[in-house]
Parts: sequence; structure tokens; C-alpha cells
Amino acid sequence: MRAALFQMTSGIDPAANAAAIVAMAAQAKAEGADMLFTPEMAGCLDRDRKRAADTLRPEAGDVVLAAVQDAAAKHGLWVHIGSLPLKDERADGRWANRSFMIDDTGAIRARYDKIHLFDVDLATGESWRESSVYGPGEQVVATDTPWGRMGFSICYDMRFPDLYRALTNAGATILLAPAAFTVPTGQAHWHVLLRARAIEAGCVMIATAQVGQHADGRETYGHSLVVDPWGEVLLDMGDAAGLGLVDIDLTCVEAVRARVPAIANRRPIAGEVLLT
Repeated sequence: MRAALFQMTSGIDPAANAAAIVAMAAQAKAEGADMLFTPEMAGCLDRDRKRAADTLRPEAGDVVLAAVQDAAAKHGLWVHIGSLPLKDERADGRWANRSFMIDDTGAIRARYDKIHLFDVDLATGESWRESSVYGPGEQVVATDTPWGRMGFSICYDMRFPDLYRALTNAGATILLAPAAFTVPTGQAHWHVLLRARAIEAGCVMIATAQVGQHADGRETYGHSLVVDPWGEVLLDMGDAAGLGLVDIDLTCVEAVRARVPAIANRRPIAGEVLLT
């Protein structure tokens, strides 16, 4: 599979972000890509909640989703939208942080709402309360593609290995982890977490990231990665926005799982911990 990763610096205008993704879809197809991957919050990255509330739409009216579906059909290209912020999708009034898998006819094959929400106070003074705006997803999701079964996650999900255990138990061989990591946590944990998840799951990990200084004032880490099941980094896009391409030999999954059969050797863990 030739994968194209669009490392974005998404802004507060969904129409501008949509145009950027559409342009990258055309470039990815011209360069022989089979699938385009975007980061979390590809459609709009805006921590001004009042302003974002005036901009965002539910899934049925989202301009980014519609534009990407059209581009996928036009170019015969699969697209994974890392996530879009969507309002009016939940009974509790909170927004959804939702991934989409779009096939080469423009049809939506799968949706995934981010399960684990990032609520933290950082030493830098930054404070994030994702759960005050977004509601958590409840369903683990994997979907079949021409290149294998892909398992969904978003950003903070990568800190919870039980999610990837469930995905690999369901037959996933490629794991998706689009993100908008802050710089301090990215510098400390991004590479080690993604390599660990790829190794323990025996999967290819594709993690497309936001990067740089955004219009809403935040800064994100970048370093979109593709990691093979042995933990080797096949692509690291560094700290510049743009398109990265990588050819992935997916036979590596079977080969590594034969060498280290961790999935086959799994045992269910049940019962209380014995404290002595």
C-alpha cells in the first residue's frame, strides 16, 4: 500500500481546511497513493468554543466531509479523515470528535467517535478539558479495506492499550491514530507510545498529526509517523506541514507475528489482583 499522510496546520475556517484536503487528495493520487490520511480535527481546530459553535455543523451538513467525499470519488482514492468536530450529534448536547473512512467511490465505510477524552492540567500552564465539550464514544470500530482490516483510534486513545488489544482480537492489522498532540507531551511520549503500540499489537501504525502554530493560538507537535510491527519507523514527517508518502509492505505483519506470537499467546486476565 502506498500511504499518503497530510500533516496539517488546520485553522478555524472549515472551508479553507476542506480546500487544503481536496488539493492534497489530488496530489496524493498523482503520486500514486492508494489512501490519504489526515490528522485529528482536520476540519476545524479552534479552542474558542463560542466561535466554533457558530462554525461547526452536524455530520449531514459538514462542508469538509462533503468535499472530501467528492474528492475521493473524483480521484478514486480512499481517504481516512482523522477526525472532524461535529455538533448536534449527541443527546447530551456535547459535540462529537469523529473519524471517517471513505472509500474510492466517496461512500462512508465506517465512523468512530473518540473514546478517551483528554482532561489535564499541564506544568506549562495549559489546561485541557475535552470532556466539557465532547462526549465520549462507546464503540470500538474496525473496518475492512483492500489492504487489510484497519482499527480506529484518535490521539489520547493511544495511551490505552486495551483498545488496541480489542482491535487486534477483532483482526486488525493496521492501526490508525490521528492526533493533535501538544508539543510538551509530543516531545516526551509521541514516538515511544506509537512504537510500543505497533510492537505489542503486531500491527502497522499510521499516526497523522497536526503541526505548528494554529490560528487559535495553540501549537502542535507534528512528526506524523508510520511504524511497522517490529517498531521500525518507516516515515517521520518532522515539524513541517505537507504531504508524506510511504510504501508499506503489509506482509510484514504476518512475518513479525510469526517471530513474536504475542497475540496468539495472549491469555484473558480475569479476577482480583492477589495482594501479598
